[in-house]
Amino acid sequence: MTEILDCLVIGGGPAGLTAAVYLARYHLRVTVVDAGGSRAALIPCSRNIPGFPDGVSGPEFLHRMRRQAEAYGAHIEPGRVHRLGRGERFFTAEYDDVAVAAKTVLLATGVTNRRPEMASDVHDAALQAGRLRYCPVCDGFEVTDQRVAVIGSGDHGVREAVFLRAFTADVTLIANGDRHDLDSAQRQQLESIGVAVVDGPVANFHLTEAGLAFDCAGGAVRFDAVYPTLGSDVHSPLAAALEADLTAEGCIKVDAHQRTSQPGLFGAGDVVIGLDQISHACGEAGVAATTIRNDLAADRPLLRSPRRRAIPLS
Repeated sequence: MTEILDCLVIGGGPAGLTAAVYLARYHLRVTVVDAGGSRAALIPCSRNIPGFPDGVSGPEFLHRMRRQAEAYGAHIEPGRVHRLGRGERFFTAEYDDVAVAAKTVLLATGVTNRRPEMASDVHDAALQAGRLRYCPVCDGFEVTDQRVAVIGSGDHGVREAVFLRAFTADVTLIANGDRHDLDSAQRQQLESIGVAVVDGPVANFHLTEAGLAFDCAGGAVRFDAVYPTLGSDVHSPLAAALEADLTAEGCIKVDAHQRTSQPGLFGAGDVVIGLDQISHACGEAGVAATTIRNDLAADRPLLRSPRRRAIPLS
């Protein structure tokens, strides 16, 4: 560990890369360690990111962000941080065969959606075809007037079905277990707005030209688009290892400036509770990066050295 970073960013999704752009433009030493699992990389085309009226794929968006961060001096390295510790003065982190030290750490590690039980190749093909979707906030507009299914139960499944009912009149909730997972008030609410309820479980997914088909308790069904609402796994073990405060769901608790309960440790993006949106993650990252810069300056003023000028020859 020959160099002490001003900030180590863990996670190379929209939040981590936005923070890297800001930190590098503040003339700070920043390295991003990217395990390569950003949910943004799975987006075939997003049409709600400002500045892309024709839409942009997740991989292209991330590629542009990486180019931008590196153009200002941020270092982006592949790897998965498997240990994060804290000494008297610095944080220490280890990934692959590398060890680094940093004055501050920003966790932008995100979450992973829980998938239905389906073959990986079918899952990926359905996702790219727009038949399998995970975020109605992102792409509810794209399923306007389509035949849509929500796979889930309980409050989460009901809320998503109700949300999607604003985009199409044809919504079916496929109960993750069976309809008995829903109480009478939930069933009445769904019935009152025309959402059908079908018993699960679901199995035998296959992609067709007309949509995504699968089996449920009532037999074979097919929909134009399917939204699983099975929850997600929050990537917060590194925060937990440093005893940072977490929510009951495992999200990292932060203040209005993205500080965690542990000094020098910050969080941004989907790993922090809030609206899981690229625009929101980028906003949190900008706040976090600026706070990191100002906190570092409070300890020791950040002063730019004069640029050396060539002495003109007489």
